[in-house]
Amino acid sequence: MIRPRVTLSFAQTLDGRVAAVDGSSQWISSADSLHFCHSLRAASDAIMVGVGTVLRDDPRLTVRLVEGCDPVRVIVDSTLRTPPTAAVIRDGAARGTVLACTAAAPSERRTVLRELGATILTLPATPDGKVDLVALLASLAERGIASIMVEGGACLITGLLRAHLVDAVAITIAPLILGAGPAAVGDLGITTLAQAIKLGDVRWTTYGVDVVLEGEVLWSAT
Repeated sequence: MIRPRVTLSFAQTLDGRVAAVDGSSQWISSADSLHFCHSLRAASDAIMVGVGTVLRDDPRLTVRLVEGCDPVRVIVDSTLRTPPTAAVIRDGAARGTVLACTAAAPSERRTVLRELGATILTLPATPDGKVDLVALLASLAERGIASIMVEGGACLITGLLRAHLVDAVAITIAPLILGAGPAAVGDLGITTLAQAIKLGDVRWTTYGVDVVLEGEVLWSAT
Protein backbone atom coordinates (compact mmCIF):
# COMPACT_ATOMS: atom_id res chain seq x y z
CA MET A 1 0.00 0.00 0.00
CA ILE A 2 1.19 3.48 -0.89
CA ARG A 3 0.75 5.71 2.15
CA PRO A 4 2.26 8.89 3.61
CA ARG A 5 5.27 8.81 5.89
CA VAL A 6 3.93 9.01 9.46
CA THR A 7 5.83 10.65 12.32
CA LEU A 8 4.57 10.65 15.90
CA SER A 9 5.35 13.87 17.74
CA PHE A 10 4.28 14.60 21.31
CA ALA A 11 5.62 16.02 24.56
CA GLN A 12 5.80 13.98 27.74
CA THR A 13 7.22 14.14 31.25
CA LEU A 14 10.13 12.04 32.49
CA ASP A 15 7.64 9.45 33.71
CA GLY A 16 5.80 9.28 30.39
CA ARG A 17 2.76 11.47 31.10
CA VAL A 18 1.31 13.76 28.45
CA ALA A 19 -1.03 15.56 30.88
CA ALA A 20 -1.77 15.81 34.57
CA VAL A 21 -4.65 13.99 36.25
CA ASP A 22 -6.87 17.06 35.76
CA GLY A 23 -6.13 17.00 32.02
CA SER A 24 -3.85 20.05 31.97
CA SER A 25 -1.03 19.75 29.45
CA GLN A 26 -0.10 23.33 28.50
CA TRP A 27 2.71 23.57 28.56
CA ILE A 28 4.64 20.39 29.33
CA SER A 29 7.31 21.38 26.84
CA SER A 30 9.37 24.58 26.86
CA ALA A 31 9.17 27.46 24.41
CA ASP A 32 12.35 26.22 22.70
CA SER A 33 10.96 22.74 21.99
CA LEU A 34 7.66 24.28 20.88
CA HIS A 35 9.63 26.01 18.12
CA PHE A 36 10.96 22.58 17.12
CA CYS A 37 7.42 21.21 17.04
CA HIS A 38 6.26 24.02 14.78
CA SER A 39 9.22 23.43 12.46
CA LEU A 40 8.03 19.82 12.12
CA ARG A 41 4.55 21.08 11.31
CA ALA A 42 5.93 23.37 8.63
CA ALA A 43 7.87 20.46 7.09
CA SER A 44 4.82 18.16 6.96
CA ASP A 45 2.10 17.98 4.35
CA ALA A 46 -0.50 17.25 7.03
CA ILE A 47 -0.94 17.22 10.79
CA MET A 48 -3.30 14.64 12.26
CA VAL A 49 -5.04 14.33 15.63
CA GLY A 50 -7.99 12.43 17.02
CA VAL A 51 -11.27 14.12 17.87
CA GLY A 52 -10.53 13.74 21.59
CA THR A 53 -7.62 16.15 21.24
CA VAL A 54 -9.87 18.64 19.43
CA LEU A 55 -12.56 18.45 22.11
CA ARG A 56 -10.10 18.64 25.00
CA ASP A 57 -7.52 21.20 23.81
CA ASP A 58 -9.20 22.99 20.86
CA PRO A 59 -5.85 23.32 19.04
CA ARG A 60 -5.38 25.46 15.96
CA LEU A 61 -2.83 23.05 14.44
CA THR A 62 -1.12 25.85 12.54
CA VAL A 63 2.46 27.03 12.04
CA ARG A 64 3.00 30.13 14.15
CA LEU A 65 6.41 30.04 15.82
CA VAL A 66 8.48 29.56 12.65
CA GLU A 67 8.14 30.60 9.04
CA GLY A 68 6.30 28.17 6.81
CA CYS A 69 2.94 27.13 5.46
CA ASP A 70 0.21 25.53 7.54
CA PRO A 71 -0.18 21.80 6.88
CA VAL A 72 -3.50 20.25 6.01
CA ARG A 73 -5.35 19.47 9.25
CA VAL A 74 -6.71 15.91 9.49
CA ILE A 75 -9.13 15.09 12.30
CA VAL A 76 -9.93 11.42 12.88
CA ASP A 77 -13.54 11.63 14.04
CA SER A 78 -15.64 8.51 13.42
CA THR A 79 -19.01 10.11 14.32
CA LEU A 80 -18.16 13.78 13.56
CA ARG A 81 -18.17 15.11 17.10
CA THR A 82 -16.01 18.07 16.03
CA PRO A 83 -18.12 21.19 16.72
CA PRO A 84 -18.44 23.99 14.15
CA THR A 85 -16.98 26.32 16.80
CA ALA A 86 -13.69 24.37 17.02
CA ALA A 87 -10.52 26.26 16.09
CA VAL A 88 -9.88 23.86 13.21
CA ILE A 89 -13.27 24.83 11.71
CA ARG A 90 -14.19 28.39 12.63
CA ASP A 91 -13.03 31.63 11.00
CA GLY A 92 -12.41 29.97 7.65
CA ALA A 93 -10.09 27.26 9.01
CA ALA A 94 -12.46 24.54 7.77
CA ARG A 95 -11.18 25.02 4.22
CA GLY A 96 -7.85 23.53 5.31
CA THR A 97 -9.34 20.73 7.41
CA VAL A 98 -10.14 17.14 6.49
CA LEU A 99 -12.51 15.22 8.77
CA ALA A 100 -12.25 11.43 8.55
CA CYS A 101 -15.44 9.70 9.66
CA THR A 102 -17.39 6.49 9.15
CA ALA A 103 -20.91 5.86 7.86
CA ALA A 104 -22.08 6.20 11.48
CA ALA A 105 -21.59 9.98 11.34
CA PRO A 106 -24.98 11.76 11.16
CA SER A 107 -25.70 13.21 7.73
CA GLU A 108 -26.71 16.58 9.18
CA ARG A 109 -23.29 16.99 10.79
CA ARG A 110 -21.61 16.17 7.50
CA THR A 111 -23.73 18.79 5.78
CA VAL A 112 -22.96 21.52 8.33
CA LEU A 113 -19.22 20.91 8.32
CA ARG A 114 -19.08 20.56 4.55
CA GLU A 115 -20.95 23.85 4.09
CA LEU A 116 -18.35 25.53 6.31
CA GLY A 117 -15.68 24.36 3.87
CA ALA A 118 -14.35 21.18 5.49
CA THR A 119 -13.54 18.10 3.46
CA ILE A 120 -15.40 15.03 4.72
CA LEU A 121 -13.91 11.58 4.08
CA THR A 122 -16.33 8.75 4.82
CA LEU A 123 -14.20 5.65 5.33
CA PRO A 124 -14.65 2.01 6.33
CA ALA A 125 -14.97 1.31 10.04
CA THR A 126 -13.08 -1.20 12.17
CA PRO A 127 -15.11 -3.77 14.16
CA ASP A 128 -15.15 -1.38 17.14
CA GLY A 129 -16.56 1.46 15.02
CA LYS A 130 -13.39 3.50 14.57
CA VAL A 131 -12.05 4.88 11.29
CA ASP A 132 -9.96 2.30 9.44
CA LEU A 133 -6.50 3.90 9.58
CA VAL A 134 -5.14 1.91 6.64
CA ALA A 135 -7.97 3.20 4.46
CA LEU A 136 -7.46 6.73 5.79
CA LEU A 137 -3.75 6.82 4.96
CA ALA A 138 -4.42 5.40 1.50
CA SER A 139 -7.05 8.08 0.88
CA LEU A 140 -4.69 10.84 2.02
CA ALA A 141 -1.94 9.50 -0.24
CA GLU A 142 -4.36 9.70 -3.18
CA ARG A 143 -4.82 13.37 -2.31
CA GLY A 144 -1.09 14.00 -2.65
CA ILE A 145 -0.19 13.98 1.05
CA ALA A 146 3.25 12.39 1.44
CA SER A 147 4.07 13.17 5.07
CA ILE A 148 1.96 13.36 8.22
CA MET A 149 2.83 14.54 11.70
CA VAL A 150 0.62 12.92 14.35
CA GLU A 151 0.31 14.83 17.62
CA GLY A 152 -2.26 12.71 19.48
CA GLY A 153 -4.18 11.50 21.21
CA ALA A 154 -3.47 8.15 22.77
CA CYS A 155 -6.15 6.21 20.88
CA LEU A 156 -4.89 7.40 17.50
CA ILE A 157 -1.21 6.91 18.36
CA THR A 158 -1.87 3.44 19.77
CA GLY A 159 -3.94 2.46 16.74
CA LEU A 160 -1.21 3.53 14.33
CA LEU A 161 1.45 1.66 16.26
CA ARG A 162 -0.68 -1.47 16.54
CA ALA A 163 -1.17 -1.42 12.76
CA HIS A 164 2.57 -0.83 12.08
CA LEU A 165 1.75 2.44 10.32
CA VAL A 166 4.39 4.62 12.00
CA ASP A 167 7.73 5.41 10.34
CA ALA A 168 9.40 7.74 12.84
CA VAL A 169 9.04 9.46 16.20
CA ALA A 170 10.01 12.90 17.52
CA ILE A 171 9.27 12.84 21.25
CA THR A 172 9.90 15.82 23.49
CA ILE A 173 10.87 14.86 27.04
CA ALA A 174 10.43 17.59 29.66
CA PRO A 175 12.18 17.60 33.07
CA LEU A 176 8.92 17.07 34.96
CA ILE A 177 7.54 14.21 37.04
CA LEU A 178 3.77 13.86 37.57
CA GLY A 179 3.41 10.35 38.96
CA ALA A 180 -0.04 9.94 37.43
CA GLY A 181 -1.97 11.10 34.39
CA PRO A 182 -2.61 9.93 30.83
CA ALA A 183 0.17 8.47 28.70
CA ALA A 184 0.64 8.96 24.95
CA VAL A 185 0.62 5.26 24.13
CA GLY A 186 -1.87 2.64 25.27
CA ASP A 187 -1.77 -1.15 25.26
CA LEU A 188 0.05 -2.50 22.20
CA GLY A 189 -0.34 -6.15 23.07
CA ILE A 190 3.34 -6.40 23.95
CA THR A 191 3.93 -8.89 26.76
CA THR A 192 7.70 -9.32 26.80
CA LEU A 193 10.72 -7.08 26.35
CA ALA A 194 11.75 -8.97 23.22
CA GLN A 195 8.60 -7.68 21.49
CA ALA A 196 9.37 -4.01 22.21
CA ILE A 197 9.25 -1.63 19.27
CA LYS A 198 12.79 -0.54 18.52
CA LEU A 199 14.20 2.65 17.02
CA GLY A 200 17.14 3.20 14.72
CA ASP A 201 19.14 6.27 13.72
CA VAL A 202 18.40 7.73 17.15
CA ARG A 203 19.22 11.39 17.74
CA TRP A 204 19.02 13.31 20.99
CA THR A 205 18.80 17.11 20.77
CA THR A 206 18.49 19.63 23.60
CA TYR A 207 15.98 22.46 23.24
CA GLY A 208 16.12 24.70 26.30
CA VAL A 209 15.47 22.43 29.29
CA ASP A 210 13.84 19.73 27.13
CA VAL A 211 15.37 16.85 25.20
CA VAL A 212 13.93 15.68 21.89
CA LEU A 213 14.37 12.04 20.87
CA GLU A 214 14.10 11.38 17.15
CA GLY A 215 14.36 7.98 15.53
CA GLU A 216 13.17 5.65 12.79
CA VAL A 217 10.83 2.81 13.73
CA LEU A 218 12.39 -0.58 12.96
CA TRP A 219 9.40 -2.80 12.28
CA SER A 220 11.57 -5.49 10.72
CA ALA A 221 13.26 -5.93 14.09
CA THR A 222 10.07 -6.39 16.08
